Amino acid sequence: MFDRHKGMGSHRLENASFFTASRLFWFVVTALCFGGDAFAFQPSSPLVSRRHATIARRAQPGAEAQTQVEPNGAKPRSGPLQSLLNIALASPFWKYILVPNARANIVKTAEANGVQWKNALAWISAQDGPWQKGNAEKCFSSMPDYPDYYLKPFHAYEDGNLAWEAAFEQELAGRAVGARNFPAYGEAGEEAFRGAFDKALTELGAVVPEGATIVDFGCGTGTSTRRLAERNAQAKEIVGVDLSPYFITVGKRLLELAPLGTSSGGPWVTTIRPDDRVELQIGDCTSTGMPDACADVVSIGLVMHELPLSPAMAMCEEARRILKPGGQLWISEMDFSSTAFAKQRANPLLFSLIRSTEPYLDEYADGTSDLMHFIAKTFDDVKVCAATGRHYALIATKGDLNDGEASGIIIDDRRFKPDGSYAVADTHLMTWETTSESESETHV
Repeated sequence: MFDRHKGMGSHRLENASFFTASRLFWFVVTALCFGGDAFAFQPSSPLVSRRHATIARRAQPGAEAQTQVEPNGAKPRSGPLQSLLNIALASPFWKYILVPNARANIVKTAEANGVQWKNALAWISAQDGPWQKGNAEKCFSSMPDYPDYYLKPFHAYEDGNLAWEAAFEQELAGRAVGARNFPAYGEAGEEAFRGAFDKALTELGAVVPEGATIVDFGCGTGTSTRRLAERNAQAKEIVGVDLSPYFITVGKRLLELAPLGTSSGGPWVTTIRPDDRVELQIGDCTSTGMPDACADVVSIGLVMHELPLSPAMAMCEEARRILKPGGQLWISEMDFSSTAFAKQRANPLLFSLIRSTEPYLDEYADGTSDLMHFIAKTFDDVKVCAATGRHYALIATKGDLNDGEASGIIIDDRRFKPDGSYAVADTHLMTWETTSESESETHV
């Protein structure tokens, strides 16, 4: 953090400044959480936006659809104290202290649940690959032009998705996320997490024809792409597309190495099986360059919340363009209409910390109903249901129309019970927990 050539006087000045910034930060945090506004840690009442899609909400299969307006849940607070917190989160204090601490706690959560993060990271880092050569740009035949939104820091990585460290740790972080969503499963929580989306999509009518082409938008290093291949033996090809050459390069190398998972005595967090049907490509999911009507399924899993609303809509348009008539768009995502996420968003500290590593999370949360409205205008037969206590699954079918406009704006929404509660119970760990048993270990 300090320049080693500075004198002791300047070191003392920086230490004093850091101490002052630390006290200011925690003063703001304390004031936000405990001062003035008593609902900081209480569930909020749903807030109704003026920009919502009209939906057909169906509480149970076979029940009569009813038209109503979809609430967005709690919005983040504003005002001078929130502004001070935002300044603190944008400061070097956040970059040099809070970010490393947040990352350390993610690793701690993973390791506490049996995910061998450190060992797996050491193994992949030591493998032969372009990351050993010190100049990534010379290792890639072509570098895409990145949109401005993609160049922001993501997930506590200063270079966002354009870094080897982010690529190495993507699948490790995925295991930690799974363990946090389904702590009873420990290290296998990711299987339960992804399996919940599989189950929800099946209930909504997911179909993969014989000889199908499946395209996986925002595939990262290929975790979701490989899972699509394993679950759909009848598919002819499964193509993963991601804008990060770092992620795609690591994903291809993992397919070549085909390591065993740690549960089978191997070095990686999961067992990876070679599959000639799987292809990973560097590309922009808003403009893939793929032929019209070439795909039977386009899957977008946990990607939309990392995008501004405009490219999220453009991604859906591109999905429709490359889908065959009758083809399906599958979306798996965070749901800020769920009780659990609405509570979290009502807490100014917790949500500010989360959105500091997810720069478009507010826009996603505010724009979810606009996105669904857009999908309903563009596709036919749009269905959505709860997948976990905090996530939804959506299927939209491409009709035979040529103008990209569906016949009506109707969404068959099955996320809520007749009493208005979310249809799936929330099993996610509390923010301060690392495992389901360790309630005494606290972190944010």
